Amino acid sequence: MRWDELAFDDCPIARTLSVIGDRWSALILRDALRGVTRFDGFQARLGCSREMVSRRLTNLVESGVLERKAYQARPERFDYLPTDKARALGHVLMMMAQWGDAWLPTPTSKPLGRRHKACGHTFRPTLVCSECLIPLEPGSIDYFDPTAARST
Repeated sequence: MRWDELAFDDCPIARTLSVIGDRWSALILRDALRGVTRFDGFQARLGCSREMVSRRLTNLVESGVLERKAYQARPERFDYLPTDKARALGHVLMMMAQWGDAWLPTPTSKPLGRRHKACGHTFRPTLVCSECLIPLEPGSIDYFDPTAARST
């Protein structure tokens, strides 16, 4: 499958990857959710080319993940602000960080700390079933086509 075809694939993972599937887009989204809003800020933090940042910001804006808002007229400059789509993807990035802490530690890395603003407790992100609230563990999920006829 070609990269530019992912957005139209039936698979929701492929469609998600069409938006944040390359490292630069995911890292720009990470930084935007941590408060970076300006082109120069993204470029400085990532250390990649200006062209790379420009292309990724354009894709994230076109995908509705970031909103471009002018903060200066001459020369024209923009803030790139997270949308509701971006904030929802923040949960995906949080689970990716949890996985990276567990499975890809480095000799100098420290696990990322997380504190819930509402209660003040530190926490470990956990997926739970929306119906019974039991944590979802690897191997505890069956996938199916909800439109397929159910057998009785």
